[in-house]
Amino acid sequence: MQGMETTVSLTHRRRSGWWYPYIFVAGFGVVLAVNLAMMYSAVHTFSGLETDQAYEKGLAYNQVLAMAEAQKKLGWMVETEVVPMPAGSAHGADLRVTFRDKDGKPLSGLAVEADFIRPTSAGHDGAVPLPEQGGGRYGAAVTLALAGQWEVHLTARRGAVNYQFDKRIVVP
Repeated sequence: MQGMETTVSLTHRRRSGWWYPYIFVAGFGVVLAVNLAMMYSAVHTFSGLETDQAYEKGLAYNQVLAMAEAQKKLGWMVETEVVPMPAGSAHGADLRVTFRDKDGKPLSGLAVEADFIRPTSAGHDGAVPLPEQGGGRYGAAVTLALAGQWEVHLTARRGAVNYQFDKRIVVP
């Protein structure tokens, strides 16, 4: 038995599918990265404030309901018309509002104000008085900072009577 040499060669082959766990870990890594990016975006782009003085407004909600009931008993009818300014001019419109009592007669002598609120971004809101034009009509040409949707909050006052009306408009 002398002189016999045996050579053993070991070849190491990986099992098929050895990389599957790495795919699993990489998938979780992608999900984690996307979630972290979304969290960063949510924290740094939204102030969290939806309504100014929300607690105080909530406490005064019964007063709001009483005022809405009193307004309903008045039976006033409000018609609004928004005529966009010609193309090429500033963003704006001619706002015309007509107030009538429950019998359909024009209401005169009101102090009418329109608050323009941008529902999608803060910092562009404004208020404009609407002078009386006769026959229960009130209106003014209004120039706004941006085109798009605006919430118009109308307030009409005469003595102790306070009437409010909301309308969403689109300004080109």
